[in-house]
Amino acid sequence: MTDAAEQTARQRWMAVLARAGSAEIERVARGLIPGWTRLRGPEVGLVMMQGRAGGTGQAFNVGEATVVRCTVRTAEGLVGHAYCLGRDLDQAEWAAAVDAYLQHPDWHDRLQDAVIGPLAAGQAEARAETARRAAATQVQFFTMATMRS
Repeated sequence: MTDAAEQTARQRWMAVLARAGSAEIERVARGLIPGWTRLRGPEVGLVMMQGRAGGTGQAFNVGEATVVRCTVRTAEGLVGHAYCLGRDLDQAEWAAAVDAYLQHPDWHDRLQDAVIGPLAAGQAEARAETARRAAATQVQFFTMATMRS
């Protein structure tokens, strides 16, 4: 894989891990990956969020958000990092551990199938359910106009 393709793949699995809760990650990853050593954190901090006027205009500070970061190292020397919104220390640690093992060729496919795949499928189903519920409340104004005539 090229560096750009590896970066894109890593961004995808980190996005899935960042949206999953610690209990979800632990449920699918426990017993699959051996131990790790903490290098930094997990620790809570703040980041400044920026927005853009109109989406493309001048940047402005929207506010601060709480994040947790963690860095771990596997016995093989692979280093995993995670930043997660919120204050869930376990989520950041589990996400960093899964990130580290996903970088290893012997672990990558196994963890993609057993951890990232189920988490991503659950998140897609939750988004679809939210969309279904929102669609049920949608008012069809054109339909109402044609009903009056």
